[in-house]
Amino acid sequence: MVIFGLVLLAVGILAILAGIFNAGTEATSSDGKTDVHATFLGMEVSANTLFIIAVVATSLVFLGLWFAKFGAKQSWKQRKEQKRLNELSEKLERAEADRRRDDEDETPEQR
Repeated sequence: MVIFGLVLLAVGILAILAGIFNAGTEATSSDGKTDVHATFLGMEVSANTLFIIAVVATSLVFLGLWFAKFGAKQSWKQRKEQKRLNELSEKLERAEADRRRDDEDETPEQR
């Protein structure tokens, strides 16, 4: 989940940076009418499309952050639970060793 979140974050950031540094506008005038076209990565797109690209890129950034946070939280819980299980296992092994030692120390008459 963390890796997936980081990939989404990277794609979103790259799209935002491409929009900031590579987007441009072109104005053409024909028949007294001015048409303004935006360019994104060399492709001619409408202003609405450029807006949608920005919304999607921003959404990818937020989703990436959420997935990374969620994945990190899950792995932290798993590590914490594994540590707890290891501690309980060690306690059980010590208790079994003590019980075996006590059984060996008893004489046959005490049994």
